[in-house]
Amino acid sequence: MRVLVTGASGMLGRAVATQLRDEGHEVTTMQRSASGIDGVTDALGSITDDAAVARAVTGMEGVVHLAAKVSLSGSEAEFEAVNIAGTERLVEHAKAAGATRFVMVSSPSVAHFGAAIHGAGADVARPDLAHGSYARTKAEAELRALAADSPDFAVVAVRPHLVWGPGDTQLVARILDRASRGTLPLLGRGAALIDSCYVDNAASGIAAALRRAPVAHGNSYVITNGEPRTVAELMEGICLAGGAPPPRLRVPAVIARAAGSLIEGVWRIRPGQDEPPMTRFLAEQLSTAHWFDQRRTRADLDWAPAVSLEEGLQRLADHTAGCNPGSGQARR
Repeated sequence: MRVLVTGASGMLGRAVATQLRDEGHEVTTMQRSASGIDGVTDALGSITDDAAVARAVTGMEGVVHLAAKVSLSGSEAEFEAVNIAGTERLVEHAKAAGATRFVMVSSPSVAHFGAAIHGAGADVARPDLAHGSYARTKAEAELRALAADSPDFAVVAVRPHLVWGPGDTQLVARILDRASRGTLPLLGRGAALIDSCYVDNAASGIAAALRRAPVAHGNSYVITNGEPRTVAELMEGICLAGGAPPPRLRVPAVIARAAGSLIEGVWRIRPGQDEPPMTRFLAEQLSTAHWFDQRRTRADLDWAPAVSLEEGLQRLADHTAGCNPGSGQARR
């Protein structure tokens, strides 16, 4: 198919565009700067630009929408302009251009309201209950995308959970940076059981959603490795693979949540140069279980992850060793 992928400047977007290219699709990517991916066409522009979106979807049969404002801070107006209005704009122009398949890349945070999640499926997105601007606007965007679903315009929402891998400038880079400075905390005992998803698995799952859209349309799916680990174990694995010391700082979860609320308030008045060190949402993510039943996802999308957690950590270690030849041996 001729497929448009938005947001291919990020790790996951690049992986999705590459996966679709390798499957034989004719791929165009839309983002504000060149993707640098061999064999794909760039349609430069912003999801907030009506004319740019209209040009990008011309002639497309499928759309995979990853472009979003992903942050723990920022103005509500920014989140709404990119995540909600941008999604609506893309859906409208894709339908008008004759596209028949639309994959909305969402987030499990759209249905995570602070309580632990033990083996749940993809519960309905609830903007009114979601915590934080990102989760709220992604929940609203998912609902609006799914509202456009029809037999002639098959919409599937996928929620990859805690995506990580080599070259990750979000989760992995921040974990390693804070671990190296001794400021990476474990909340409580770090015993909360959580799912994650290696980037190649997330990309193949999203490609499967595009392929299976005619039969899976109208539904939401969480995509994970299906290998829950404790927060402490996952963080330690990433730190060791990335050449950083595992976290030793321990903070009671209740204190972290209170501090997160306070820091959020300060950040709204005087934003820092980087992400806030803690927010209430982040404290919830690090101190409550959230792992998901993958049976429906795998059956409906006819998909299974190909890269295990251990193999993913080894790939991260090999990547780190390749970037820093003096950093020592790869993770064993």
